[in-house]
Amino acid sequence: MASVDQRIILQDGLTVRLRRSPRARRMTLRVPRDGSGVILTLPAHVPEREGRAFAESRRAWLHQAVARLPARQVAVPGALLPVEGQLLRLTPAEVRRPQVQGDTLLIPQGRSAGPIAAAWLKHLAADRLRAACDRFSAALGRPYRALVLRDTRSRWGSCTHDGRLMFSWRLAMAPGPVLDYVAAHEVAHLAHMDHSARFWAQVEALMPGHAPQRAWLKAHGGELMLWQFRD
Repeated sequence: MASVDQRIILQDGLTVRLRRSPRARRMTLRVPRDGSGVILTLPAHVPEREGRAFAESRRAWLHQAVARLPARQVAVPGALLPVEGQLLRLTPAEVRRPQVQGDTLLIPQGRSAGPIAAAWLKHLAADRLRAACDRFSAALGRPYRALVLRDTRSRWGSCTHDGRLMFSWRLAMAPGPVLDYVAAHEVAHLAHMDHSARFWAQVEALMPGHAPQRAWLKAHGGELMLWQFRD
């Protein structure tokens, strides 16, 4: 597992998050589409000064990559928020709790839109993921122990050896079949705690034809991470 991030500042002021990974065989630079910043990964034995020099040598590329990133989205009244793959306009109204009405998501008037929308999405994700995991778990014949939601940045889901499933609640923003794919993926880990051919065969058995959903998540998942729900 990679170590906790450190931060280094390049000569022109660009901040780079430094990670050390015992599995890394070479230095790598990434600019994730979720807007989480530049990430420099170093093998455990490489000195920090070499990593800094490596990043400095690629400053021009880094600035170009950062400039190409889409802008962060903020959940404020009037914003078009993706919900289960559809864009709903956040609209304050005289309602007690959020509710979908046509192509709008009505939210209680006079309250902060971001936290309200996030809480509603978490409930929606919990309902959809529990139903999907129950269905796939029954098909697999292996129960899961618990289902937990988090706002993760590096993965959409995970499965522990004792059967605990973890998912990003932002999956509620993705199309329903994409959420189902992630659920099938993690439930399949109850039988195979790896990404072997047997594992992928199990995913296919649980959700035949899942490739388009996997491709959607790879192409558009970063866009869901760009949404901010703070005041």
